[in-house]
Amino acid sequence: MMSEGQHKGLATGAVLGAGDSLWQACIDQLAQELPEQQFNTWIKPLSAQVSEDFSKVTLHVANRFKLDWVRAQYAGRIAALLEKLYGQPVQLELALAQREAPTRSFVAPVAAEIGPAEPADIADDAGPAVFKNRLNTALTFDTLVEGTANRMARAAAMHVSGTPGQLYNPLFIYGGVGLGKTHLVHAVGNKLLADRPSAKVLYIHAEQFVSDVVKAYQRKTFDEFKDRYHSLDLLLIDDVQFFANKDRTQEEFFNAFEALLAKKSHIVMTSDTYPKGLADIHERLVSRFDSGLTVAIEPPELEMRVAILINKARAESAEMPEEVAFFVAKNVRSNVRELEGALRKILAYSRFNQKEVSIQLAREALRDLLSIQNRQISVENIQKTVADYYKIKVADMYSKKRPASIARPRQIAMYLAKELTQKSLPEIGELFGGRDHTTVLHAVRKIALERQNMTELNQQLHVLEQTLKG
Repeated sequence: MMSEGQHKGLATGAVLGAGDSLWQACIDQLAQELPEQQFNTWIKPLSAQVSEDFSKVTLHVANRFKLDWVRAQYAGRIAALLEKLYGQPVQLELALAQREAPTRSFVAPVAAEIGPAEPADIADDAGPAVFKNRLNTALTFDTLVEGTANRMARAAAMHVSGTPGQLYNPLFIYGGVGLGKTHLVHAVGNKLLADRPSAKVLYIHAEQFVSDVVKAYQRKTFDEFKDRYHSLDLLLIDDVQFFANKDRTQEEFFNAFEALLAKKSHIVMTSDTYPKGLADIHERLVSRFDSGLTVAIEPPELEMRVAILINKARAESAEMPEEVAFFVAKNVRSNVRELEGALRKILAYSRFNQKEVSIQLAREALRDLLSIQNRQISVENIQKTVADYYKIKVADMYSKKRPASIARPRQIAMYLAKELTQKSLPEIGELFGGRDHTTVLHAVRKIALERQNMTELNQQLHVLEQTLKG
């Protein structure tokens, strides 16, 4: 029989009373924490066997390479999550799945640049090479919710997919984690292939490019490497910030970049920051990144977050009432991935308790998330963080002083207070020295508009938001 502590642990994660649900709750949490590419490559393929008394979980891994990598990189976090969800320590074991394909040793002479190879590439020698475009066919322009946060990036991506090799080459898309950059690049590839099925398209994460460079050096197969990358019609590459400090990889990417542009092929890249903000990337590569069109994807605005929740609920064959979507959207503001995580928690909680989705049920399902947000982000915290960032006094936030060096940080703090807290405009105005709500509204609209047009301001706001969210 379950102890009170065990029952409480399971309830906090909305876990069913079965082993598969314990594991499902664990991977739902990991899906929120990890970048999409890492989650899909290393966590999603795992299968779990949970003992009847929940005391032991055995994860079956496809091959020895993956087993070693999962043990080194993720086993500690998985064990901690299982313990948190169950309420007691859970023994975690990793085992090879049956029918494991023969593996080979993976020793890299370019040790500084080694990165994880994707499982599909480990067995490349098993037979004739088959070109894989690696596109997720579900990620299209039709399934991407459009809003002011991604409108410019979407329009540019649509243009590229319709007329590749012409304007906006390269297209460089940047923004924080979970805002839809990966969805957008897959959409470009899927649209081009729909129009031109014979086009040679490749989607790849920067980590995989690093791995391919290493393998080419190991096996002395640079002719094949160049044939693969230099012959593409469209290269889609995610998270180019991973090239930092990898000189050999940067050299090979520069060569591929030049070869593709010379033959009027198109390159679409994503990053967590704009080109000139990339650290430890060669200047000549940065200048190439910045030579086409650079566009940002912002955190989605309220109406866009509501639409995303309703659409994704329908994709899960569930209905989310609009008032519930608004409640969740007001409380989960940072990115699409966190919205998806919140939606999964609500739907799981609804199924477990056999209750219809409502605001009260959403509040119960997300109580941990809501308590963390309410505890961490306050207007006072925003004022202090912004004052520190712009090197002014916190008292200047409430004062009547109006020089630009003070007025602008004050407006930025008001904008962040509206975005990151549940305070009304009059409440925010009161906390900024008794200002009228129209003053706050003016500041919010002014900063929101400038954010879309000023790269430097957008980057500053991004840093402030990440700092406040911890």
